[in-house]
Amino acid sequence: MTIKQTPQSRQGSGPALLPLASTLLIATVALYIAIVAFSNMTDFGTNQQFVRHVLAMDTTFKDEDLMWRAIESRALQDAAYVAIIVWETVAALVLLYATYRWIRRDHHRARRVSTLGLLMLMLLFGAGFIGIGGEWFAMWQSADWNGLEGAIRVFTLSGVVLLVIHLPADGRATAGK
Repeated sequence: MTIKQTPQSRQGSGPALLPLASTLLIATVALYIAIVAFSNMTDFGTNQQFVRHVLAMDTTFKDEDLMWRAIESRALQDAAYVAIIVWETVAALVLLYATYRWIRRDHHRARRVSTLGLLMLMLLFGAGFIGIGGEWFAMWQSADWNGLEGAIRVFTLSGVVLLVIHLPADGRATAGK
């Protein structure tokens, strides 16, 4: 016996699962960055030292052509660290709100808010940690204070989730929806 498939049956539950996948992925990233921000607040000193060493460039190769970039002011180092924590906290709140919108099945607003939160993370970890920390402050040279692997992991995760939430649920593009 042969079962004839209609175009609707060939689609299976894929389109129905995409909002669920988006909800769970956004919730996962929201949880992750909320824990990161919370940990940075409750264990302030650990990553404060990380930021201080990266900005001071004190564990790099000490190339005199690069060392002029070092920021040795503790006040500026700590201000940068606090700014990172604030950015992480706001991104976590945005993604938590996006999760709420996905749960409420407000897919249009959920997608827009999710995009904002994910782009915030991609800017922080891509431009901030990979670009500025990794290259401008030569973090890649440090054996002790190198956060590039973690930054690439968060940047990649955020990018993949960004792609998933923008997949067309009904076979059409989501631009402008």
